[in-house]
Amino acid sequence: MPESPDGSGLPADPVAPADGSEEPLPEAPVRAIVEALLFASEEPVMLEEVISLIGEDRRDEAAAALAALEGEYAGAERGLLVQRLAGGYRITTDPRMAPFVREMVRGRNRRRLSRPALETLALIAYKQPITGPEIQEIRGVSPSGILSTLLDHRLIRILGRKKVVGKPFLYGTTQDFLIRFGLNTLEDLPAVEEFDALIAAENPAEDPPLASAGTADGGEAAAGEGES
Repeated sequence: MPESPDGSGLPADPVAPADGSEEPLPEAPVRAIVEALLFASEEPVMLEEVISLIGEDRRDEAAAALAALEGEYAGAERGLLVQRLAGGYRITTDPRMAPFVREMVRGRNRRRLSRPALETLALIAYKQPITGPEIQEIRGVSPSGILSTLLDHRLIRILGRKKVVGKPFLYGTTQDFLIRFGLNTLEDLPAVEEFDALIAAENPAEDPPLASAGTADGGEAAAGEGES
């Protein structure tokens, strides 16, 4: 580590980043910096972005680090690749590992949503735009907790407010909902009976049919309402 220029023997202050931000960046190996940026970024990382962080004088080091990482990930038996996309670089999963990743995601999704949540989601899908009070009238219990869960999972969104007393929120489904259930558009929604089969596949541990969701007594519904 470089010493302070005043001869005190203390470490020198980190050099301020090339982008002019106030907080100075610490010293670190260029290769480690590049790998961390690729891992953290959802978008392809451009060489110029790296240069803006570490300085123009280290351009060759950054380019060499990107090339080295690309070769290292490609040459090893790993589940990740450094992929060139749109003029930049990104760490992605090896396409050969896609079946394993897909099964893991499916398993997690099945554990995340309870049957009451899926039934509420179905009501929104078929009757959107629909309000919370309208859902409560059909299901017999307050859907507020489940609506929060579905919003957190980005399966539904708020479309606005209904112009009635209280101006309740109107809910509808999202693009993530279409992706989750393998639909191209809402016009591809199956019949209610077929959707019940999708719910059974999503949550096989519970078996009451969707067709009974609107007629189940409040006690039954309330028992599952706290699940997420």
